[in-house]
Amino acid sequence: MTKVIVPLDGSLLAEAALDKALALMSGREATLILVRVVESIALPSGEADEPDDASIQEAEKYLASVAERTATAHVKVAKAIWYGSPGRAIIEAADLMDADLIVMSTHGRSGVSRWMMGSVAEAVLHGTNRPILLVRAPGAPVSGPPESQRARPAVP
Repeated sequence: MTKVIVPLDGSLLAEAALDKALALMSGREATLILVRVVESIALPSGEADEPDDASIQEAEKYLASVAERTATAHVKVAKAIWYGSPGRAIIEAADLMDADLIVMSTHGRSGVSRWMMGSVAEAVLHGTNRPILLVRAPGAPVSGPPESQRARPAVP
């Protein structure tokens, strides 16, 4: 494993994937590729609107900050900004950079919020054949019944 992509959206939840990625790369000469997607808006003509300079500058500044915090002796850090829809852009970045692994956080949305906002993790999962490690971000909801309603083994 020499190239690991971690998609970031500027949130602490997304950054939760960084520790897992770095742990997997520990002791190996590898490249951590930080990817930030700047969404472009589809125009009525079907053309994609170019992202504004402020969005690009913000993305560059953010990635530089994260790269500085994550640099280690054995891991090189590369930064990439992609345009378009997040799921599609992450898949394209992984393919063009020939990534060995995608490590990303899942925000743990379910129900109506997932339907309305979509799931970038799900789009990537279904859109690529590359290995993916999904990391449940701290504070993300856990699906399933609450602990008090889970079946417990019978005690003899």
